[in-house]
Amino acid sequence: MKALIFDMDGLMIDSERLYIQSEREIAGQFNTQLKEETIRKMMGRKPTESIRIFIHELKIPADELEILAIRDEMMRQKLNDDLLPMNGLHEIIIRFRKRLKMAVCTGATREFLEIVLNKLNLRDAFDVCQTSDDVGKGKPDPEIYLKTCRRLQMNPKHCAVLEDSENGVVAGKNAGCYVIAVPSEYTKNQSFVLADFIATDLHTAGHHIRDILGR
Repeated sequence: MKALIFDMDGLMIDSERLYIQSEREIAGQFNTQLKEETIRKMMGRKPTESIRIFIHELKIPADELEILAIRDEMMRQKLNDDLLPMNGLHEIIIRFRKRLKMAVCTGATREFLEIVLNKLNLRDAFDVCQTSDDVGKGKPDPEIYLKTCRRLQMNPKHCAVLEDSENGVVAGKNAGCYVIAVPSEYTKNQSFVLADFIATDLHTAGHHIRDILGR
């Protein structure tokens, strides 16, 4: 293992809660409800892809860009007012920062990543920051992880991925990476059978990485 790649939403930060709040508010405006199965399908994907699923499954009579703009505005406010790091985030970064290359690989936009890095004081923590802005296909397609590995100048087999969602685990495995699943409250019922290791939290993930490194 030579590099550690972090997903962002639900893995680095408790943002799935904020996305679900926003999407339920939007669904309510159209007198419909957001189901758990729809949430599962949306997680980890590019914003346009997730909103397309949202509109299709809830049968919302609106343009996807219109709904995306509404959700983005809600999320800007929520990220600035209620952004919380996941338990153990800073510890795992500090623990391995000098021993492994590090990257963020997120289906979110560059704008939202910048908010997170600034709010959590992590701007200098990562060697590569890859967002969905210049990726053709979002997770579960492996494109975003393959691009991150290329930018790290690493063979995927030397990269460990930390993911909280089924879509993310599939993307990491299909890219050829070692994948550690860290399910959140919102993804714990998803399937992680493809993961190489399932951790209860980032502290447990850190112990596992230490064991792999052998020191």
